[in-house]
Amino acid sequence: MFSSHSSGEGLQNALFQLRFSSKQFNRLSSKSEKESEIQKNRVRKALEEKKVDVAKVYAENAIRKHNESVTFLRMASRLDAVASRVQSATRMNEAMKNIGGVSKELEKAMKSMDLEKIEKIMSRFETQFVDLDVRSATMEGSMGNAVTLSAPEDQVNSLLQQVAAENGLEMSNALNQAEVLTGSLTTDQVKNADEDALSRRWVFLVYFLKVSIIFL
Repeated sequence: MFSSHSSGEGLQNALFQLRFSSKQFNRLSSKSEKESEIQKNRVRKALEEKKVDVAKVYAENAIRKHNESVTFLRMASRLDAVASRVQSATRMNEAMKNIGGVSKELEKAMKSMDLEKIEKIMSRFETQFVDLDVRSATMEGSMGNAVTLSAPEDQVNSLLQQVAAENGLEMSNALNQAEVLTGSLTTDQVKNADEDALSRRWVFLVYFLKVSIIFL
């Protein structure tokens, strides 16, 4: 069993890692949002050139990157919340010491069977355990929904219409006549999507491993 010193040090390390990871996810969120804007600009250029199918690919990318940005931001928020709980848990050692002291007093009171004193001690016990329960709230096990790599067609079409309207472009019937884009990604695009997915999974895996090691 950990000593109070090693336990406190472990919690401090966990707190540092949680805050560091939160900053990482905030940076990833900003990066994904910037990439989403780049894809939107490509949508505009493709529409100007009347390349609706190409614009759809870029629109899918823009929506996917925006969803990633939101997910990473949600991750950062949850990590901040957990960090707040861990910070509260660092005060548990003091609470445990207080409980230990109350326990000894109860033992003495039981020997004398002083009911009034026992009642007061039990009130202190209850107060300490309520405080301990609040401070040791369970860390959230789930880190949010998985990032969606594909975008619904209605969102894609909506983004195309938005970009066209913002830039005074005429969509005419091209959008409605265009075939639904399925399986038309190039090998490089598929490879990039796979690499994006692996990168995200790696970030999550490294985070969980680090936090797990801290509490081993």
